[in-house]
Parts: sequence; structure tokens; C-alpha cells
Amino acid sequence: MELELQLIRLYLWVCWVYDKHPELKYQRWSNNTTEPLFTDQELVTVYLFGLLQGRFQQQAIHDYVLQHWGAWFPHLPSYQACNHRLNLLAEIWPVLLGELWDTLGCRSTAASCGADQLLDSLPIMLAVRGRSCQAKVARDQADQGYCESKKLYYHGVKLHLLGAKQYRHLPLPLSLCLTEASRHDLPVLKEQVLVPLSGTLFGDKAYRDQATTQALADHGTTLCTPDKKDKGQKVYKVGQSGLWSRFVSAMRQPIESFFNWLLDKTDIQHAARVRSSEGLQVHCYGKLTAAFYLLCFNP
Repeated sequence: MELELQLIRLYLWVCWVYDKHPELKYQRWSNNTTEPLFTDQELVTVYLFGLLQGRFQQQAIHDYVLQHWGAWFPHLPSYQACNHRLNLLAEIWPVLLGELWDTLGCRSTAASCGADQLLDSLPIMLAVRGRSCQAKVARDQADQGYCESKKLYYHGVKLHLLGAKQYRHLPLPLSLCLTEASRHDLPVLKEQVLVPLSGTLFGDKAYRDQATTQALADHGTTLCTPDKKDKGQKVYKVGQSGLWSRFVSAMRQPIESFFNWLLDKTDIQHAARVRSSEGLQVHCYGKLTAAFYLLCFNP
């Protein structure tokens, strides 16, 4: 009964977003088409519901719904047809994500409480190691980069997230963006792709830059990053301390917990089965939509 109610609520929410944004209903219609028996609202619901049930691949989602919820979706097309139609709907996912973002009221909530802010990035990998230099999928969005934490090269994109720290809860997302894998974290902050609120901002060593620190300070934001040793240096320079670095790392721990939660709920990092630019959009924004749906309605 609980799963049935969850599915009904999800379908009603998807229909509400479609009614609020009528352009979504007509984005791919032509003079020779009518509304299909299996609607786009049902397709979006099926995809999100499968993700919420821990099925992270489209084939697994289709098989799960067909086996357990076939009576609810009697006109469910084949897996190939569902996959093709999902790619046609790549542009609706940012709209769905935006509605959830507004529901959370992220920036206004964080501004009112003056919370510390956390900044980090997460690689989303289409191919890794030797295959990364030969990968050709979604070249208009993805390229080859290096993941320092995993010590490997990969072909893909990078999710940048700015969040506000919350007591005994996951950080509250303030803004996010997707960039190609090769793009360094610092320019995303320096070029104000992500704009912090006034207060204290904690980042890792990648964001350590004197000019950026000063520019943020001029706008009322204090950037805190760990002290960095030069290559081959065994002790910190005068005025620097490992205690400070450990403090910053401890303050940043919630953003790492958020990414671990995101991986557990959506497996967004692994995109090896994506075969097109539209598929990459569905993979990234569709799974972010599922995660934000959990944040909004299952806190």
C-alpha cells in the first residue's frame, strides 16, 4: 500500500508540473501526431519511480515496472521504445528539477539562517582509464579529465555543488552546475558560475587562490581552504598548520556525505551505458530530479 501511494503521489506531481508548464505537452508534437496511449507523464513517472526503488539502469527500471506494475501501465511500450522516448524528453528534466528547487526554497532558507557554505565537485564517468581517451559519447558536453580522489582518468562531466551546512542533516543545496570533466573547479567559482552567499565558504585545495579569496571577501564571503604543501615538501610553511587543514576537512565532511548519499540513491557517477548527448542529459538531470524529490517529500 505504501508503494502504491508513493507511485500515485509521484504521478500526480508530474502531472501538476506538466499542467503548470503547458509547453512541455507540445514540445515534440507535429501535425501528424496525437497524444499516445502511454503518455509522457506516465513515462516520466515510471523512470523516476524506478530510480526511487533502487533500479538505476533503464533496462532494470523497465523490467521492474513491467513485472510488478504492469496492470498500472497496460500500454507500457518496449524497452527500446521507452529508451528512445526518454531521450526525446531530455529537455524536461531541468524544468522538473527547477520545480523541486523552488519547493525546497534553498537560497532563501540558507540566507535567513546564515549557515556555513560547502563547495565540492563529483565526477560523472562515461568511460575510465584506457577507454577514456578514445570515448566519443556526448563530445559536445563531455571530455577527458582526471579524478584526484580515485587516481584515474575518465571521460565524462563534473557536477559542481554549493550547499549550506545543516545541523544533523545533509547540506541544503544552494546551486549546482554541470561542466566538462577537464574543467578545473576553481574557474567555476572564479567566474561566478556558482555564487556563494555572504558568510563562510569551505572548499578543498582546488579552490585555494589568493585573487579569488580577495574577490569573495569584497562581497562578504570568507573562503576557507586547507593549507597546501608544495611538491616534495614534508612540513608546512611558517604560518600554516595541519590542524587548520584537518579543521577545514572536518567542516567539509557534510558535502562529501551528500555526494555519498547521492551515489547511494541514484548511482549518478556511473554512466557507462549512456550512448548520446540526450541520454547524458536524462542520466544527470533525471537522477538529480529523483534525489531532489526525496529531499522534498521524504526528508
